[in-house]
Amino acid sequence: MADSIPLNPVRKSSKRIPYYNSARLSRLDDQDLLKPSGEEWTAGEGIRYSLEDEPSNLDEMPLMMSEEGFENDESDYQTLPRARVNQRQRGLGWFLLGGWKVLCGSCCDCLAHMCRRKKELKARTVWLGCPEKCEEKYPKNAIKNQKYNIFTFVPGVLYQQFKFFLNLYFLVVACSQFVPSLKIGYLYTYWAPLGFVLAVTMVREAVDEVRRYQRDKEMNSQLYSKLTVRGKVQVKSSDIQVGDLIIVDKNQRIPADMIFLRTSEKNGACFIRTDQLDGETDWKLKVAVGCTQRLPAVGDLFSISAYVYAQKPQLDIHSFEGNFTREDTDPQIHESLSIENTLWASTVVASGTVIGVVIYTGKETRSVLNTSYAKNKVGLLDLELNRLTKALFLAQVVLSIVMVALQGFVGPWFRNLFRFVVLFSYIIPISLRVNLDMGKSAYGWMIMKDENIPGTVVRTSTIPEELGRLVYLLTDKTGTLTQNEMVFKRLHLGTVSYGTDTMDEIQSHIIQSYAQVPSQPSNGSTSGATPSRKTQTSAPKVRKSVSSRIHEAVKAIALCHNVTPVYETHTSVNGETESAEADQDFSDDNRTYQASSPDEVELVRWTESVGLTLVNRDLTSLQLKTPSGQILSFYILQIFPFTSESKRMGIIVREESTGDITFYMKGADVAMASIVQYNDWLEEECGNMAREGLRTLVVAKKSLSEEQYQDFENRYNQAKLSIHDRNLKVAAVVESLEREMELLCLTGVEDQLQADVRPTLELLRNAGIKIWMLTGDKLETATCIAKSSHLVSRNQDIHVFRPVSNRGEAHLELNAFRRKHDCALVISGDSLELCLRYYEHEFVELACQCPAVVCCRCSPTQKAQIVTLLQQHTANRTCAIGDGGNDVSMIQAADCGIGIEGKEGKQASLAADFSITQFKHIGRLLMVHGRNSYKRSAALGQFVMHRGMIISTMQAVFSSIFYFASVPLYQGFLMVGYATIYTMFPVFSLVLDQDVKPEMALLYPELYKDLTKGRSLSFKTFLIWVLVSVYQGGILMYGALVLFESEFVHVVAISFTALILTELLMVALTIRTWHWLMVVAEFFSLGCYLASLAFLNEYFDFSFITTWPFLWKVSAITLVSCLPLYIIKYLKRKFSPPSYSKLSS
Repeated sequence: MADSIPLNPVRKSSKRIPYYNSARLSRLDDQDLLKPSGEEWTAGEGIRYSLEDEPSNLDEMPLMMSEEGFENDESDYQTLPRARVNQRQRGLGWFLLGGWKVLCGSCCDCLAHMCRRKKELKARTVWLGCPEKCEEKYPKNAIKNQKYNIFTFVPGVLYQQFKFFLNLYFLVVACSQFVPSLKIGYLYTYWAPLGFVLAVTMVREAVDEVRRYQRDKEMNSQLYSKLTVRGKVQVKSSDIQVGDLIIVDKNQRIPADMIFLRTSEKNGACFIRTDQLDGETDWKLKVAVGCTQRLPAVGDLFSISAYVYAQKPQLDIHSFEGNFTREDTDPQIHESLSIENTLWASTVVASGTVIGVVIYTGKETRSVLNTSYAKNKVGLLDLELNRLTKALFLAQVVLSIVMVALQGFVGPWFRNLFRFVVLFSYIIPISLRVNLDMGKSAYGWMIMKDENIPGTVVRTSTIPEELGRLVYLLTDKTGTLTQNEMVFKRLHLGTVSYGTDTMDEIQSHIIQSYAQVPSQPSNGSTSGATPSRKTQTSAPKVRKSVSSRIHEAVKAIALCHNVTPVYETHTSVNGETESAEADQDFSDDNRTYQASSPDEVELVRWTESVGLTLVNRDLTSLQLKTPSGQILSFYILQIFPFTSESKRMGIIVREESTGDITFYMKGADVAMASIVQYNDWLEEECGNMAREGLRTLVVAKKSLSEEQYQDFENRYNQAKLSIHDRNLKVAAVVESLEREMELLCLTGVEDQLQADVRPTLELLRNAGIKIWMLTGDKLETATCIAKSSHLVSRNQDIHVFRPVSNRGEAHLELNAFRRKHDCALVISGDSLELCLRYYEHEFVELACQCPAVVCCRCSPTQKAQIVTLLQQHTANRTCAIGDGGNDVSMIQAADCGIGIEGKEGKQASLAADFSITQFKHIGRLLMVHGRNSYKRSAALGQFVMHRGMIISTMQAVFSSIFYFASVPLYQGFLMVGYATIYTMFPVFSLVLDQDVKPEMALLYPELYKDLTKGRSLSFKTFLIWVLVSVYQGGILMYGALVLFESEFVHVVAISFTALILTELLMVALTIRTWHWLMVVAEFFSLGCYLASLAFLNEYFDFSFITTWPFLWKVSAITLVSCLPLYIIKYLKRKFSPPSYSKLSS
């Protein structure tokens, strides 16, 4: 049955087919063409997928495009292909409505791809210390973040400017003025504004570019020690080659991807900090290659003949496959290399000094492969205004043609047509660009000066309006929602629970347990352990006392982990350091704990606080210190590290004094529930702790006899040597031990949230913003934080998307998810990748209906892919917020990127468009500044257009009355003055306008929902402004012509004065909240105009201006043009007030 079900891939291009690795493609036979309609095949392509590896039946339910499919009685399998066919019908309409753009774009991409074909990445053999032996040329190890070079800067910036229709149009109009027959006014009236806009843009870009160059230069010129046959030499980071042996000291950045050969640490391992690579602040343990670590001296690296075979460079930062081979011994030494032998570039050495051989440089390093390049972001408002300017241009051309037609196409009509086009060019005012750019700078300045969000920096001044249009917010978890600081909150023993206020009881129990130690000095530490040892496997079960159970639990937590205590030594000479370490007696002052998980560190810190301290650890043993100062030694026999599949970690230790072997294990409740002995409290208590937002771990133990352990060890070693299914066999052997373990306790650790995360997320949710959490962390942790931060509200269900490994499983799992309603989705990166490969459209459609989505185990590139996916499928605006180097790709891909200056460094905040200091500031940034920026820019843009349309209407009326002559109504300075000194300040003062007070906007976040619909600037509001402009322009011109008597100069004087007054009154009409600067701007502009009348003798008759007839005529015309609009506004506010006015009243 499974074979006959068509599973429809998302993209039907032949390119995509190789991806379907789990599907076998089979050509349809002739009889397949005669199938019943219910088994229609994949959208008419003659390709069918039959699932080889799918035993499960796929007849559960097909994936449907929408909910309506449920109600339909028709065959389910027809729903999807039909929807697909509808999507694919592309005819002439599609071509004219923008298809040509898509085709041109794809042609250009194709050409660009042919011109710069990428070099294929290959696996490589790297000889130690011999870069000259490399067969291929590898990229230079230089960091380059610049957009332009010295040759491409000017053309690049000009292209970015003139790809906008608006600027290109002004360029053409300005150039036309060099042609004598087309010259209308003075050259400066066209070239000065254009030159100003370009100059400002060039300077801004140049400053940004110089800063980027300086940052790169600083990174590339960092010095490193390189080992050569002649000893150490200093080499710049950018000069490092594949095959070089590089020494990296503590706290130094690793310059390129390396294989870890040697370390100064005795145990052959070191810690590195990876926060700039994967965003996790915990330290990772790396192990040196055994063969090179055992060499007596560093110089011996050149006396051996060895090479590393490394796989081809790839994106995955969590995996690596390679081999180390030493040739000059008999037999040859082979060691397999994995992720724990690698040192990736951009990580930092946290302990000791390391030596590594470089395997990947520059563009091929993991960190660069996972970084996407910054794109020039263009706001939605700019795109909308660009569309409106195209509409205006169309109107301008139509108007010019009408004028020429009414002339009767006489004489050189083509030249007249062009003159009319230039004459009406004020319909699209160049001041639009200038005003908007200045407005954006003003908003940026206001954001940075806001005392309620201190430390906020605006790095991209071109998109502040985007903050007011967001629908999706994609956030990182570690360091963004949480502080990444763990606090031990709860210890539960089944019958009794201890919280932060009762930890002193635990401490007294521990002190009591170890109090008998001095009485039996000969027996070492046994007496401390004896009370708990009375339940040996053979002995009958005895109910333990609370004291011994606490002691067992604390001891288990102190032993079962991967934590290493590190002592800071203040001496430099090797000999002294070692002796100092011996004399240290493990003093508490300079001890720090290092582990790959902050949870583990907090658990060990807690055992220290209650009296059992981890004082020393190496690869084979660890020591604990009791409250009385006694040292307990344990041999580490086996360690089973934590993996995302097993969700647990285990350790087998042998106590030195007694020889007892114990297997300790801790892990997530889902994994441990089946391993521990039957109990009635674990599930319930885990649920209670999870609701409090605590990260829970279940701790258990099992005592082993010597024979049991020997049997296990033999089977375990055998499994580790097997070639096929090694992981499965090893897991099976370990699982044989994991049976009927004794449940010791349940721990609850809290990852402290950032300040005010809950109210902020609540605010954003009420504002209609959908929040997705993308994290590199584990599924359990991510789910915990989603609950505790109230990203998922208390009454919402959570659907955890099961791990899927092939197409059929993804199909079934998506169907299971479709049946859920209004529940949050939690999905891992691997499952997500599979769903997107086969069911991209369906998955995104389902996920977008969820109130919240959590993606865990996401790589940096995956985060960016999810952002791009939402942009393509929903056409809504996205915002990404993060604080680590791993969030940079996501921040750069989003329409609006926000970086938090956190513990993980400044990389994210430097790459972002806006940088904030705390997550809670995002509420005010969006609700107040986003709202104001968008509303103000919309009003400003439309008003500037109105200013141009009104004068063009007057020009059209003027030309049509005077025999369609292509003569300008207002000459030279009047036009320049009209767009600048007479009206600029009042119009620009609209950037101070606000419709609701900041407190209101934060109190009623629902107001934000209206903004996302884009109603402040739409074709509807634009048409209203066009009608207003035509009405006012007509009234002003006809009024002046009707009322003038003798001189034509009087028409200019009356109409121009009325025009200026009308504009000032219209600004007053548009303003919603008055600011003192607006009043100043109105009166200042009026004063400037009246003062300039005395000097404009060539345009005005001064003797006429000072008479009463002039004043009453101007007043009458202004009144007729403005009064009706004031009345309409009053009636509209009274009978159909906007939502915000109801609140403010």
